[in-house]
Amino acid sequence: MCNTNHNKHKDTKKVIDRMSKAIGHMEAVKRMVEDGRDCSEVLIQISAVKSALNNIGKIILQDHINNCVIDAVENGDLKILEDLTEAINKFVK
Repeated sequence: MCNTNHNKHKDTKKVIDRMSKAIGHMEAVKRMVEDGRDCSEVLIQISAVKSALNNIGKIILQDHINNCVIDAVENGDLKILEDLTEAINKFVK
């Protein structure tokens, strides 16, 4: 998250909780593959995991904008906008 002050983030617990759920979901998908479950079922579950990860990314992005980007811009640090643009471009690939 922010390089400067981790205490600024209000959604850290929400992100960690959702990541734990996504990890558990991925472990369940792995077991499905190991058990030879139907490919269609596996693909549907992989899609659900991807959606969960995208939603986690959205929470992190919003938290970053609300806490890091606003503070940095108010303090004249415009490089953070370049970094944010690069991160968004990688996230939406």
